[in-house]
Amino acid sequence: MFTDWYARWMYEWETRLTTRDENRVVRPLEWGFEWIVPFLEAHGFGSVVPGPEVEGDPAAAEAAMTRINQLLIRHSQSFFGYERPTDFRLEERHPRLFPTNVRPETLAQDAALKRQAAEGKLAPAQYLRFTSPERTPHPENDVANARWYPAPVHKDPTRPKQAIVVLPQWNADGFSHNSLCTIFNRMGVSALRLSMPYHDIRRPQELERSDYAVSANVGRNISACRQAVVDIRCCLDWLEEQGYEHFGVLGTSLGSCYAYLASAHDARLRVNAFNHASTAFGDVVWTGQSTRHIRQAVQEAGLTQERVRALWAAVSPVSYYEQFRGPEANGAGKNVLVVYANYDLTFPREYSLKVADAFRRSGVRHEIRVLPCGHYTTGESPYKFIDGWYMGWFVYRAFKALREEKASRASSEATHSSGVEEEALSR
Repeated sequence: MFTDWYARWMYEWETRLTTRDENRVVRPLEWGFEWIVPFLEAHGFGSVVPGPEVEGDPAAAEAAMTRINQLLIRHSQSFFGYERPTDFRLEERHPRLFPTNVRPETLAQDAALKRQAAEGKLAPAQYLRFTSPERTPHPENDVANARWYPAPVHKDPTRPKQAIVVLPQWNADGFSHNSLCTIFNRMGVSALRLSMPYHDIRRPQELERSDYAVSANVGRNISACRQAVVDIRCCLDWLEEQGYEHFGVLGTSLGSCYAYLASAHDARLRVNAFNHASTAFGDVVWTGQSTRHIRQAVQEAGLTQERVRALWAAVSPVSYYEQFRGPEANGAGKNVLVVYANYDLTFPREYSLKVADAFRRSGVRHEIRVLPCGHYTTGESPYKFIDGWYMGWFVYRAFKALREEKASRASSEATHSSGVEEEALSR
């Protein structure tokens, strides 16, 4: 009886949280071929680019987009590949909230931060900036932005430098997940808190929310996902330039999807924390409470869940299980944390269970943690502290294991070298 009461209470709380923002906009379905055509033509796939007549034929457009998704999956190393930016730079500015809702308390917080900055009472912060390899029609979106949290220099000069890229949830403001970064700093791990495409400072002026990251525009969703993945990988390039050796990624919700896809295509990401995970992009859009306005648009266009799943297969974690696992039985040395919630109405539990099962069968070293709450309630007390503990404790142990692995390898190499020298002297 208590379990039933708790479930009802949690579902009611989740629903209140997912319906309190009234600035969600229902936009009609758009195929968005123009968002993908530049990649296709640049990589020799121009033959699959549909002609202009397809736009007026929904059935032909859907079939063409489905074929493109399958092509992108087959050539995912190219699709999530990129040219390394040449304009990495650190900029200093006052942090801003960039709210995505119009609730009075949020607007008051935003005004207070602006006032503190104007009065010199808000400390400036450093941000890594570079031009994203994926270009869009929105100049502000094409400049990647990641707040930089460097860990203090360790007293042991031989300790490897370690860093993690952190991606918050869809529609996160400019302060979301910053506290996690300061926790990682205490562990000796530096952090780059990456603004996802169309989020905070990258959000086009015409938007109140980060709608262009997830919308009823099929091609734009795929472009936004590719941009997020290559931006993560570019952050690793910059960190390597700074002398970092070990890398991790932590993503929440939409950020978890981006983080998974980046790790599946980049062996450097060995510490992986997926906070709220699901299988297919289209399934979440169709079944999730927070994307009900997008489902309304695609449903009005006559699409079904199965067809929506196919339209976004190229940006779905389920399409890349083998790539994530890699050719080695241990997933190329990856270490994974999967966190899901039992009462999640945004990433339904059934899909999270499939993710957990996939990792159990993969041979990749992993841990599963379950929260007794939902998606949005994860950000509420006491659940946010439980979630933070799961992630922080995992990241601490995973990076420690990498340090121990390096020390063990160095010891073995030294022993081998000494043995070779002794053998040579004895001859």
